[in-house]
Amino acid sequence: MNIASRILKLIPNSFSSIPAIININNCRSYAQLPKRFYKNTGILESNGKYEITLDQRKLKTPKGNLFVVDSEPLALAIATEWNSQKEKIMQTSMHLTTLCNTAIDNPNNLKKYDMVQYIVNLLETDTVLFQSDEDELYKFQVQEWDPVIQWFCDKFGVSIQKSRAMEGPKISDETKQILNRHLLSYSQEAMIGYVYGVDTLKSVILTLACVEKHLTPERAVILSRLEEEFQLRYWGRVEWAHDLNQQDLQSRLSAAVLYIYCNSSSYLTKIKGSLEN
Repeated sequence: MNIASRILKLIPNSFSSIPAIININNCRSYAQLPKRFYKNTGILESNGKYEITLDQRKLKTPKGNLFVVDSEPLALAIATEWNSQKEKIMQTSMHLTTLCNTAIDNPNNLKKYDMVQYIVNLLETDTVLFQSDEDELYKFQVQEWDPVIQWFCDKFGVSIQKSRAMEGPKISDETKQILNRHLLSYSQEAMIGYVYGVDTLKSVILTLACVEKHLTPERAVILSRLEEEFQLRYWGRVEWAHDLNQQDLQSRLSAAVLYIYCNSSSYLTKIKGSLEN
């Protein structure tokens, strides 16, 4: 088994939706999309870092910086994104590439602390903490959301009260400080993945549950759309539309979590050890 195959086997099965969404997106109209201008993709190791090649030409970011990553599994996954493109390049389907471009170019000049504060503040508007005043929907939310809220409280040793009112839940300063310390333990690159995941789900709690492997990306997306799923029970599902949206969210979240893993030292150590055995 070659080294690429061994690396890809280490990627959790729950992230298999990343390449799949590229094929699904091909059914969308691609007028105005750039044509694929390369035949082959690859990766190139240079000074302990990894570059992406398109027909031997090195990939660059939108700002013209050299596209380089620290993780070989991440480089392989990005090369796969580019290799999966068909006649047209659907940049909106290449979430890992987008995350890396953001990390390298840093268009908004954000520091890690800025991103941590952004996520900590979003806890007050977390989807799963706003529950319905409609009894039937509330019962469904209690059944599906409350176990995840309890997991979060147990995991971080905090207490959070959900809300059925417009003003929302109150998050204590202690809870914010605990979450702040946890997130600051990650690298700046990993925090970019966290922001991408939280923005996808509109939930800090669901994103953390996914990163900590308490939830799969598929399950986390379903929970983030719980009210919509509840309504679909009554009004029915437009399969191609709802399924496509769900697959897109799963792809985004899977990319975010994989990006976090590939930029976390513990995950990289595990990968390296597995390759050496």
